[in-house]
Amino acid sequence: MQITKNLKVKEEVYTEKLDNGLTVMIIPKRKVQKKYIIWGTKYGSNDNKFIAPGETNITEVPKGVAHFLEHKMFEQENGTNSLDVLSSLGVEANAYTTNDHTAYLYECTDNFYEALDEFMDYIQHPYFTDENVEKEKGIIGQEIMMYDDYPEWKVYLNTLEAMYHNNPIKLDITGTIETIDKIDKEILYKCYNTFYNPSNMAIVICGDFVPEEILEEIKKRLIDKKSNGKIQRIYEKEPKEIVKEKIEQKMEVSRPLCTIGIKDCNIENSFSSSEEIVKRHLSIEILLNILIGESSNLYKKLYQQGNISNMPSISYEFSNNYAHILISMQANEPEKIYEELKKEIKKQKEETIKEEEFNRIKKMIYGEYVKEYNDVTEIARMFLSDYFKGINTFDYLEQIGSINLNYVNQILKEVFDETKMCLSIIRN
Repeated sequence: MQITKNLKVKEEVYTEKLDNGLTVMIIPKRKVQKKYIIWGTKYGSNDNKFIAPGETNITEVPKGVAHFLEHKMFEQENGTNSLDVLSSLGVEANAYTTNDHTAYLYECTDNFYEALDEFMDYIQHPYFTDENVEKEKGIIGQEIMMYDDYPEWKVYLNTLEAMYHNNPIKLDITGTIETIDKIDKEILYKCYNTFYNPSNMAIVICGDFVPEEILEEIKKRLIDKKSNGKIQRIYEKEPKEIVKEKIEQKMEVSRPLCTIGIKDCNIENSFSSSEEIVKRHLSIEILLNILIGESSNLYKKLYQQGNISNMPSISYEFSNNYAHILISMQANEPEKIYEELKKEIKKQKEETIKEEEFNRIKKMIYGEYVKEYNDVTEIARMFLSDYFKGINTFDYLEQIGSINLNYVNQILKEVFDETKMCLSIIRN
């Protein structure tokens, strides 16, 4: 096993790539009661068009298959539901689908190995029939309708709709009523056999484990399945321009909701190495806190004016073929905040960021990253998500020290481009 250590947080990760291509990462946490395991596949809602290993023809599936597949994995041929079985053992089990990966997980203090039997069994033995697929369409259809009535979700999706022309990131992870109606068991088996191959998957385990012992337990429960080779994912070319600057929708809200989006168009040129990805991500976090974070002049001004009452949610979302900034909040006058942010960006570009403020924010963000290592759940999720992006999670702690003010000013000019900004509003 390869051992990677980080002295800053006194953590280490043991990594083994098995003969079948599966990557297993073990992060020991001595004397911690909670145990956590997450098993993910690099298969998300964006992967609707691909060439499977050993094939030459393009396969295109309806939107929402990755999420549909996640739902169906728990139903077993013997009539049981694996979520119920895991719950009866006293473990908390769940699953989720993102734009670039799907993950199955559980956490517990007791019965870890009994749960591991069920966990590894259902993920390796899918069971799809015409009847259970049709039944699931009704369940997921209700979920889609529920999210359609959820203003916080719509303001987010509308922002992506305003930013992206062709990229599937703008489509709801669940798909639509129309697209899921086209899903059948053959499509599910095709996508399972393509993407749920060990060579496209990773397991992360965090808790009080002896790495060599837990690795043997994982190996014992793996079925004999060989690596199937590389999957060729196909994405349409995305223009650098945004679709529209403003998008507005009326829903029942007590106060307007808004999200400001900034499309990062230089992602392909900038992501030449994992270290560069991490530096860019960290720099954007620093900049967002300087521009509109809790200690920023703009936030204080908007708060005193009564335009906002809570700290905006700020994030940088990215994967292999998309990247964007999102700033979300409740606001009395969304357009005013949008214009004020533009002015603040322009001002920081002209005056350049003050060294003292830069260093203060950098220390604060470093502290937040260190805190995440207190929780086995956070650690495991970080390592899985970053692995599928080609990142070593420890790099965030290593690279932050190498970021200087010149680099951050360069990212400010490159990414915070007024022509790539858009505003999504939900009003009553």
